[in-house]
Amino acid sequence: MRKHIKKTRLLLSSLSIALLLSGCGSIGKGVAEAILEKSETEDTRVCQVWGKPFNGVASYLANKQQNTKILFVHGVGDHVPGYTTHFLEKLAKELNLNERSAEQKNIQLNTPLLPNQNLGNLRVTHLLNEQNGQELTFYELTWSEITRKEKELLAFDTSGDYDFRRAKINGLLKKFSNDTGPDPVIYLGESRVPILAAFGQSFCWMASSDFAHLPSDGKHDCTNLDDSHASRIDKDNYIFMSHSLGSRITIDGLQRLAGMLAHPEKYVVGNKKMVVASKTLEVLRNKHIPIFMLSNQLPILQLGRELPEVAGQDARYCEANGADYKNRMVSETDIIAFSDPNDLLSYGIPHEFADKYIDSRLCAKITNVNINIANVMDAFGFADLANPMQAHVGYDTDDRVVAMIAKGIGHAGVAPLVKQRCEFTKEVK
Repeated sequence: MRKHIKKTRLLLSSLSIALLLSGCGSIGKGVAEAILEKSETEDTRVCQVWGKPFNGVASYLANKQQNTKILFVHGVGDHVPGYTTHFLEKLAKELNLNERSAEQKNIQLNTPLLPNQNLGNLRVTHLLNEQNGQELTFYELTWSEITRKEKELLAFDTSGDYDFRRAKINGLLKKFSNDTGPDPVIYLGESRVPILAAFGQSFCWMASSDFAHLPSDGKHDCTNLDDSHASRIDKDNYIFMSHSLGSRITIDGLQRLAGMLAHPEKYVVGNKKMVVASKTLEVLRNKHIPIFMLSNQLPILQLGRELPEVAGQDARYCEANGADYKNRMVSETDIIAFSDPNDLLSYGIPHEFADKYIDSRLCAKITNVNINIANVMDAFGFADLANPMQAHVGYDTDDRVVAMIAKGIGHAGVAPLVKQRCEFTKEVK
């Protein structure tokens, strides 16, 4: 009997670990967590931050003369417009933005550079607090439409012809694997160009128009950033957020824009061409842009990739006395990389990574957030076990992450939850 119990426990443990290592998402919540997770009376999850102090979204909202705009870029797996709703509601509550526009605008992205390619959807929501006048415009990019067609190649694998041969749980895992696994592979192929074009179009709409003047729906392209937009760009605050593969897309998209801004004459189709005027370039070069990367994957997605167009020249581009200081894209890109060490698909960013693998014209600075999203527990005799699926997908609904994005760390205005639960170590050169 004792041997039977021991074998049963070993079988359950093996099954649990297999499930945990297979992917992320609803399967982890529905199956693995049901087997493994135990309630804890005290939340002992780690939250450690190394880098320089950074301000959250609240600091930008405080200046009512400026417009604050956030662009969110999703990662692997099929997404539909509205995927950020839970996160956005939590962020709005943390920022005390208790009203939002009745209308949500949905732009079907297009570009004359790829006239026959659907680039996905840009969903725009306007949040505000009428009492204090603070406003936030939130842009949600959904690029899944680009890869959805290619992933149909695997549809046969989960059809009735094949799926009935699998055990139920394995069938669920296979469906999930076929949905998420191909995206990084597809991104390395021909679809990389339209995905980056979707990012570029999203940024163009952010920079060229405010919420009231955006198209309500329909297919549109954005091509001009002339001097008429310079004053708006000067007053806008731009913030990027991304998850998993979305972080690679965001950095690649900004690096692509840096090349386009440096050589706009290369991007001409028919009678349409990209226009970036001198005043617009000048105000862009004075922008400070934070990027909040959830489940950051930059290191692993750099493997086998070419180096950026301009690399290892930060002093030349980012210091005021540098030879190419006037040719930078922005004054600083502040990358805040969130990573759960138990997230098998997430990585911290060593400081030397930015110097070698991020375009010098972005003037990137790195802050690493080491945070336990999933609880570490003792299950079935295995000490120090955590659910890597929850560790991968739970960032955008974790209260500490939302509070840090909202109010930053390392300064007097930090959120009480972050002050209580997170350790901050300032790094200086």
